[in-house]
Amino acid sequence: MKRLLILGATGLVGGQLLQQALVDPRIDSVTAPTRRPLPGHPKLRNPVVDYAELPAEADWWNADAVACALGTTLNQAGSQAAFRTVDHHYVLAAATLAHQAGTPAFVLNSSLGASLDAGSFYLRVKGEIERDLAALGFASLTIVRPSLLDGGPRPDSRPAESLALALSRMLGPLVPRSIRPVTTERVAACMLRAVHQPAAGITLIESRDIHDTP
Repeated sequence: MKRLLILGATGLVGGQLLQQALVDPRIDSVTAPTRRPLPGHPKLRNPVVDYAELPAEADWWNADAVACALGTTLNQAGSQAAFRTVDHHYVLAAATLAHQAGTPAFVLNSSLGASLDAGSFYLRVKGEIERDLAALGFASLTIVRPSLLDGGPRPDSRPAESLALALSRMLGPLVPRSIRPVTTERVAACMLRAVHQPAAGITLIESRDIHDTP
């Protein structure tokens, strides 16, 4: 039996996670708390929540694993403070509740280059949430650090990202494996593999290794 809690199920990676988890025979039930309702499915429990006021007593915090793809962008958030609220505060609050409820394994979709010392605010916040999740003490914490995500058209305009993806596709194998764009399907599959094979302690999976996920 595998009870999976997915955070961020309406995003590009989170949506892939949800699709793959719902058809995975090894997963019996999926809980995906979201701000707006998702299409129904026999395996899906979909509490509608406000991440600013998460229900601390909900029974679904106790799962076999959490797969977290919750996040936004600086452009969508509108400010650095708002970005930090989503990518750090909301993620840490949910992880804390899951840990307190006894969930042993947590898998995070982070970013290539995440570091407390990064020059980029975005990557520093990613480094901060990695650090703070590690401090919670999950029996198993897997951090996945993909490069640029290749997941099809986005609902928002990202000219720089679209140009980078186009150039990477043109150059193909000439782009170093460590920074080559990675599909959202592979990121989700990599995260699910960590759900099914949780390693003790902290595991970092860099973008170059996500390409090997079947």
